[in-house]
Amino acid sequence: MLKKVLAMKTSSEALTKMAEQALEACLLKVPFLRIKEMRREPGGGQIGPDLLLKLVLPDGEVDLLIEVKANGQPRFARQAVNELLRYRNSFPKSHGVFMAPYISLKAAEICTQEDIGYIDLSGNCRLSFGRVYIEQEGKPNIFAKKRDLRSLYSPRAERILRVLLNNSRRAWKVAELADAAQVSLGQSSNVKKLLMDREWIQSEEDGFVLVEPDQLLREWAQNYSFRRNHVEDFYSLKNVAEIESVLGEACDRKGLKYAMTGFSGASRLAPAVRYQRAMAYVEETGENLVSVLGFKKVSSGANLSILTPYDEGVLYGSHRIDNVQIASPVQIYLDLSAFRGRGEEAARVLLDQLIRPQW
Repeated sequence: MLKKVLAMKTSSEALTKMAEQALEACLLKVPFLRIKEMRREPGGGQIGPDLLLKLVLPDGEVDLLIEVKANGQPRFARQAVNELLRYRNSFPKSHGVFMAPYISLKAAEICTQEDIGYIDLSGNCRLSFGRVYIEQEGKPNIFAKKRDLRSLYSPRAERILRVLLNNSRRAWKVAELADAAQVSLGQSSNVKKLLMDREWIQSEEDGFVLVEPDQLLREWAQNYSFRRNHVEDFYSLKNVAEIESVLGEACDRKGLKYAMTGFSGASRLAPAVRYQRAMAYVEETGENLVSVLGFKKVSSGANLSILTPYDEGVLYGSHRIDNVQIASPVQIYLDLSAFRGRGEEAARVLLDQLIRPQW
């Protein structure tokens, strides 16, 4: 029921009602605590929290000041914390609590640093006052996160992320970023807002700058799958190096956009990587190309995977090394992260040795 309400753009009234229910459920776990009163503070410009709870404890009464936001990302958490710190000046023996549908880890850290409690509607919480200490974490976001992630990690939004991560020290204007990523101004503005909410970008005089590339890439990798591409597996009698060479030469002759990725790309950036299967993006393969090269389509035992990109953005930042076109380090990292074991290990090496130093 809660999920359905939020999916319909939760009204302030509905969100406050759900906050009340979550508060009661959380506090009723404490046997020596009694809720004496719960009331909504007036809005309309009057200074006060969204909810005020009067609690009775063995050693006296305590006020809980509750600030409720529809978004639990760090920017909104910081706003709520600042408001609660101001409200506490007017309420002696009070404690502030931030509530939202889902509170991110960074938002939770912001609250904890300022001695502000938090509760989200997904079941995560931390309350510490008097003899009361309640903490629960690790509950997944059952609310707006999926929609939020779809907006940030859609194919066109990802074009923007590639531009930012491959040019992390540059300051951007929205229009410049849209032009570089070949997306609309609206798309660029929307991604900027989502990153600003997470506090992963920072406004400067010349524009905005990506300040948390590591967190962005980590979350993106968790929500990325190279299987979004159309993948075809082939076998060739040639060895891996020969396969990559003839494939690259054929694409150059035909004017096809391509780029080696996975271990094929990583081996040219971190030479210690060993592998048995070539992997490459090719904008279109066609039976003509693979038949001319003598590649046989197989369901097992492949030594070549050809990926038709789900979006042309995967080729952003491609460049030549040893006369072969390879994908950007960021794209190679994403593709390697999908392979447990050696793939994840190679991705970490690439991140530590090449990507992070450029940030």
